[in-house]
Amino acid sequence: MASVSILKPLDVAEWDDLLLACDCATFFHTAAWAHVLSGSYGYTPLYFTIIENGRLTGLIPAMEIDSFLTGKRGVSLPFTDFCLPIAADSESFIALQDAVRAYGRKACWKSIEFRGGENFGHEPAWKSYFTHTLAVDQDENAIFKAFRGNTRRNIRHAIGAGVSVQRLESREAVAEFFRLHCITRRNHGLPPQPARFFDQIYDHIIAAGRGFVMLAWHQCRVVAGAMFFHFKDHAIYKFGASDRNCQRLRANNMVMWESIRWCCQNGIRSFLFGRTEPGNKGLLQFKRAWGTNEDRLEYCKFDFRAEAFITEKSRARTFYPFFRIMPMPLLRLAGNLLYRHLG
Repeated sequence: MASVSILKPLDVAEWDDLLLACDCATFFHTAAWAHVLSGSYGYTPLYFTIIENGRLTGLIPAMEIDSFLTGKRGVSLPFTDFCLPIAADSESFIALQDAVRAYGRKACWKSIEFRGGENFGHEPAWKSYFTHTLAVDQDENAIFKAFRGNTRRNIRHAIGAGVSVQRLESREAVAEFFRLHCITRRNHGLPPQPARFFDQIYDHIIAAGRGFVMLAWHQCRVVAGAMFFHFKDHAIYKFGASDRNCQRLRANNMVMWESIRWCCQNGIRSFLFGRTEPGNKGLLQFKRAWGTNEDRLEYCKFDFRAEAFITEKSRARTFYPFFRIMPMPLLRLAGNLLYRHLG
């Protein structure tokens, strides 16, 4: 049986170098993302790792959340679309799972949540999502032609309306995106993540050349934006925001297209659109229109009290009307207070 160690990427200088040899390693496995989650919310990183002959062959990343509201628990990983375990074979996968559960019992965790991992496990799903991936290792004209007709028309409409888009890596661009993000979250009935979360993203991701911000202008006004992360030859669309009073400009389509073009021109092979809830028909239609491949993503959750995986589907609410009428300072305060307990 493989030997499992618990490491903290923050303390391992060559962590990302170890990931380079793993075909299924994504941005969410990197030290940069561990820095962001730990630095923003005070979570303890516990990366259950198998290293054989100097090579990383197994990994289940986890963060320990110790909250008086939601209890002490593990998540792999918080605020992360997906984080599939890395395992050379089923034996390594079982060893990693056993190590996680052994630690969780000793640390008195309520639960451990896994965000993906259908390659070896067959546990019941607690939550289900869709993911959408676009291959961008081809000519951008061929990529454009594969879009649905309305997507191509929306991009052309944005160009004709005078929308301009710029790729940025500055702290000021992150701050401008955060401003728009706060407005968008309120429109969706949700508080925004804390400003320190985006400060950490700038410090450990954007400034390190692992991500960028795309902002769209119309008549000297920022009307849409998105944030992207990348690692090896994969990029992921992580956050999007827009001024709903300017939706007629179709600036979101222009932001996405310019981001895809940049990835196509800079050695990125796959462009991930993140996760989508099955009930969000509008967002599903938007992502499907880009010529993407659609897959299912399953989350599973192990309950330490029951010593079993939860079989009942989650029915957590994702919309709260009172947040839509809350003044922005109070809304941001709510985000500052609540997010570290959620994960």
